[in-house]
Order: sequence, then structure tokens, then C-alpha cells
Amino acid sequence: KLDAITIPSFISKRYGEKRPVIMCISALIILIFFVPYVASGLAAIGKLFNSLFGWDYMAAVIIGAIVIISYTSIGGFSAVATMDLIQSIIMTAALAVIVVFGIVQAGGMDAVLDHARSLPGFLSFTETYNVASNSAEPYGFIRIISMMAWGLGYFGMPHILVRFMAIRDENELKLSRRIASVWVVISMGVAVFIGIVGHAVSAAGRVPFLEGSATETIIVRLSDLLSTYGIFPAIVAGCILAGILAATMSTADSQLLAAASALSENLVQDVFGVKLTEKQTMLIARLTVVAIAVVALFLASDPDSNVFQIVSFAWAGFGATFGPAILCALFWKRSNRQGIMAGLVAGGAMIFIWKFLVKPLGGIWNIYELLPAFLVACVVIVAVSLATPKPDGGIERIFDEMGAD
Repeated sequence: KLDAITIPSFISKRYGEKRPVIMCISALIILIFFVPYVASGLAAIGKLFNSLFGWDYMAAVIIGAIVIISYTSIGGFSAVATMDLIQSIIMTAALAVIVVFGIVQAGGMDAVLDHARSLPGFLSFTETYNVASNSAEPYGFIRIISMMAWGLGYFGMPHILVRFMAIRDENELKLSRRIASVWVVISMGVAVFIGIVGHAVSAAGRVPFLEGSATETIIVRLSDLLSTYGIFPAIVAGCILAGILAATMSTADSQLLAAASALSENLVQDVFGVKLTEKQTMLIARLTVVAIAVVALFLASDPDSNVFQIVSFAWAGFGATFGPAILCALFWKRSNRQGIMAGLVAGGAMIFIWKFLVKPLGGIWNIYELLPAFLVACVVIVAVSLATPKPDGGIERIFDEMGAD
């Protein structure tokens, strides 16, 4: 209905902007938080090739960046969508094989479960296993809330939401939503189980125990072990490693594409009013892909960086900014342009404030920054919207039309 192809464009048109301030803020948020997100993907590629082949970490990161930049900038959305389909198939097969192989190496399913039970608090709903002290720790209210807060991020992920915006038929949204939800549950469950299996394999002496950020390479270790069993297993191991690489690439290319669209479509044309031909738009998008990848290279230059920590920060940034804005745009008729602008700024600012100033205080403040930033953004949107004039009839009509659909 709104003819929007990006998240910034949707929010801006939803509130009938004449001066694209929301568009500008949204595009800048995308550019800011996609840089660390892309950096996490490049860091994962570097760790993969460094731990497997002994390649120089930074050289592997650069090669990975070149490959992703190449097909993303040349093929655009079509290439990314096609690659994601192929990569998802490879990832699914890789996860299935590595789980079965890991169970066999650990001595069977009973051995895996027995080992898990032997670890203090490992399978408890109230305690967690501390690797460093080999003891159980209570989850605690702060940790439980922080883990649950991760779910809020899905409301504001541009590279996830844009998939639904690009659907060929809106009647397929219900089916797509179900497929996506089921796949997330399965993939997350398998990922956690691989960690349990990997620990059991280490206890059996088949692979060394890993600590710190090195634990993120457990699938690589299992694949390397598989390759020692002959030619065919080596080929299978290669497919598994390709699956790991596919998982990283499928995320990074989507992020680069969304960032490129935010700059070429939203900032350059919509905000600054520069009229570009299709060829010029494509050129700017490609240059954006390259520029973001180069900055991400610097952020990913530390081989000891923790991929999970980098991802969690970027995830929080998008969730706390776009999440409340999208929810209000879809479900609250009284929300207005001023409230959304304030909410975007407040959510983004609170991510940095909580992460670098409040969270280091520890104790009750050691909560995942997504939750407080998300709540602050929601409160600001509601307060500013109620304190300023209600949307005019045209904007309310847009809301009613969306609700009717």
C-alpha cells in the first residue's frame, strides 16, 4: 500500500513525512549498527580458516570480504536471495551430519546425556554450568531477563523484516511466518545441542577442550576430526565447513544489501533530494557495500574478538530502535511522527549509554542493553506522542487501511 522497499521508507511513509527526518535517522541507524554486524561475520570467516588451515587470520577476513562484496554488489537482492536459499540447504545438511557424527564420537546418545548430567547445573532450569570453576551457578533474575530480551530484537531487524516486505504475494505471509518460526526453533535447538555434544566429545578425548572465544570453533574441530576417516568423510567434512561459511555469508550479504539500500535510496535520494538514474543508484549502492565492508574489516581485525558479543550489540541496536517504532506504526493509531523520531533517537542513544556506562557497574545493572533501551524507546514514543498533536486524518486513514488488510 505504501510502496516502501526499506524499513526507513516504510516508517517515513506511514507517518506521512514531508521533510524526511525519520528517514534520515533510520538510515543512519542502519549504517551505524550494520558495521559491527558485518564485522562479526568477517571475524567468523577469519576464525574458520585460521583454525582449519592455519591461514593468517586477517588474510582470511579480507578474502571473505572480497567474496561477499563481489556477488552482493553485482547481483543485488536477486543474487542474495538465491545464495541464501542454496546456503540454507547446505547449512541444514551440515548441521544434521555434524550432530550425528558428534554423537558417535562421544560414544552414543546415552554417553552425551550422561556427560551433560554429570556437569553441575548443566541441564537445570535454575542453574547454569560455569566452565571456569566447573561448578553450578544460579541463573539469577538478571540473567533470565537478559536471555528473554533477545526475542525483542526480532521486531526491529531490517535484514529480516525486508524479507517479508519483498514477498511476491501478501497471501503467503501467514505461511512464511510459520515456516520462519519453526525453522528458528529447530536451528536454535540444534545449535545448542551441538554445544552439548561438542563438550561430550571433548570429555571423551576426541577433540581438545576449548576456552573463551575458541569455543565458537567446535564445529570446525569436529569437521577436522571427520576428515581423518578417509576420502568420502573428508568430502563430507568439506561440505560441513561450507555450511559454516554459508551461514556467515548469508547473514553478511543481507546486512550489506540493507545498508546499501538505506544509503542510496533513503539518504541520497529521499533525504538529500538528489535525483539519480538507475545506474547511479546502483553505483552508490555498490560503493556503500564496499565502504561498510572496509570499516568492518578494521573492527574484525582482532583475532581474539568474540563473535557472539559483537552480534549481541548490533542485535540490541536494531531491536531497541526499530522494534518499538515498527510495533507502534502497526498497532497504535495515536502514535505520531514526533513520537517515533524521539523513540528512534532515545533507543539508539540508550544502547550506547547502557552498554558502556551503566552495564560496567555490574550487579543489577548487568542486564542485556536491549531490554532497558527497548523500554526507554517505548516510553518515549508514548509520552511524546501523547504530548504532541494527534496524527491528522490522512495518517490515521493509512493506519486504518493497513488494519483492514
